Amino acid sequence: MNWLRKFLLVFCCSVSIVFSPCLSVTADAVSSKKTAVSNKKKTTKKVRKITTKKTAKKTTKKVAKKVIAKGVKAQKVTASSAKKKKSASRQIRRNTASVKVKKAGLVASSVAATTREAKTGSLARRITARSAMVMDADTGATIYAQDADTPRQPASTIKVLTGVISLDALNKNELVTVSRNAASMPASKVHLVPGKRYPANDLINAVLLASANDASVALAERIGGSETSFARLMTAKARSFGATKTVCKTANGLTASGQYTTAHDLALIFKSAMRHPRFAEKLAVATLKNTDGRIVRSHNRALWLVDGAEGGKTGYTAAARKTYVGKFKRDSDEIIVSLMGSETMWEDVKKLVEYGFAQKQKALALTARADYASDSQRVVQVGSPSRHLAVAPSL
Repeated sequence: MNWLRKFLLVFCCSVSIVFSPCLSVTADAVSSKKTAVSNKKKTTKKVRKITTKKTAKKTTKKVAKKVIAKGVKAQKVTASSAKKKKSASRQIRRNTASVKVKKAGLVASSVAATTREAKTGSLARRITARSAMVMDADTGATIYAQDADTPRQPASTIKVLTGVISLDALNKNELVTVSRNAASMPASKVHLVPGKRYPANDLINAVLLASANDASVALAERIGGSETSFARLMTAKARSFGATKTVCKTANGLTASGQYTTAHDLALIFKSAMRHPRFAEKLAVATLKNTDGRIVRSHNRALWLVDGAEGGKTGYTAAARKTYVGKFKRDSDEIIVSLMGSETMWEDVKKLVEYGFAQKQKALALTARADYASDSQRVVQVGSPSRHLAVAPSL
C-alpha cells in the first residue's frame, strides 16, 4: 500500500508540474480580459464626459449667439422706435404750429371782417350815430368801430367820471352844500335849493340816474373847490382808465370849448367804471328813493328796452347830439357799447348790441374750432408700441 501512495503522490506532483503553466496562463488571460473591460468602461465614461462638455459648450455658444442677436435686434427696434417717435413728435410740432397760424388767421380774418363791416358794411348804413364802438368787456378788444377815435363833445356821458370820483372822494352820508352857481345849472336837473345841504349819496344818485347838471356841479365844487379844478381831476381819471383822447372842462358835460372825448375812450372809461361795485349797483336800477323820499328815475331806457342791459349813461346837447355808453351781458358774454352824434339813439343801441353779441358768438365758434383742431394734434397708437402715427387736423 505504501508503494501505491508514493506512486499517486509522484503522479500528482508530475501532473501539477505539467499543467501549472497552462492554468497560470488561463488565469492571467482572464485577469487581463477583466482589466481590458474595466479600462474600456473608464475610457467610454471619459469620452462621454468630454462629449457632454463639448456639447454643452456648443449649446452655450449657440444660446449666447441667439441672445446677442436678439439684443442687437432689440436695439435696432428700439432705435427705430425712437426715430419714429422723434419723427412723430416733429410732425406734431409742425402741425401744432400750423394750427396756431391758422387760428391766428381765423382771428385776423374775423378782425378784418369787422373792420370792413365798420367801414363799408350794412351796420354803418343802418345806424345814425357818427361814431360808434362795441368792445369786449372782458378783454377790451374791439368788436366794432366806426370813427371811434374822432374827438366829439361828450354831453352827459362824461358824468360817468363825475360819479366815479364822487363815490371815491365822499362818504355817502356826508353833507354837501349847494351853491347858487350849482343850483343855476340848466336841465336836466333835480332843482336843488341854494344853501341847502344834501347827502352826497343823494346827489350821486341824481347825477348817475337823472343826469342832474345841478348835482354834478355841487359835487364838483365840494370835491375840487371849483368846477374847473374838478374837471382836471376828471381828465386825470380818464387817463388812468386808458382814455388818452379825453379832455374835460365841465362836471356835467354841457358844451364847452376844448372839451372832447371819443367813442373808444367812452367805452374804456365805462368798462373801468363798471368795476366799481357801488357805481355798477347804482346804474343797474331803473328807479330809487332818496333820503328825502323823492323818487329818482333812470334816463337809461336800455334797462327795459334791451335784453342784457346792466347799466348805462345817456347824454344830449345840441352840439353833441345824442350820446350813450352802456354795458350788456348775455350768458357769459359781456360787451360795452358807446355811440356819439346819433339821431336815433335807442334804435342804434339795439342794433349795436345785437351785432356785438352775434360777433362774439362767431368769434367763440372760430376759437372753439381752432381749439378742437389743436386738440386733434395727437399721437395715435397703431400695432405695436414702437409704431405711431401722427394725425394732422382737418380744418
